[in-house]
Amino acid sequence: MIVAFSVAPSTDRADASVHDAVAEAVKIVRDSGLPNRTSSMFTEIEGEWDEVMEVVKQATFAVAKYGSRVSLVLKADIRPGYQGELSGKIERLERAIQEREAE
Repeated sequence: MIVAFSVAPSTDRADASVHDAVAEAVKIVRDSGLPNRTSSMFTEIEGEWDEVMEVVKQATFAVAKYGSRVSLVLKADIRPGYQGELSGKIERLERAIQEREAE
């Protein structure tokens, strides 16, 4: 499965920045050893259900110490029997775009 998630604390900082909390969450994801990718809005992680959800849980708990509340947004692509889809889906998309441009 692939999970795209975003986790952030509530904050009373004047600049409303949450980058320190998010950095801690992303470090947990990267240290997990599971395939992952982070963009400006979400972190994607790929693996089996229990291992992915455990990483999301750890990242959420790490962020919790930065505020009184935590917001977690999660989207999952559950496709049993498939691996390597974090990059495979993008590769297929790029091929489809190239094919259309060649027409």
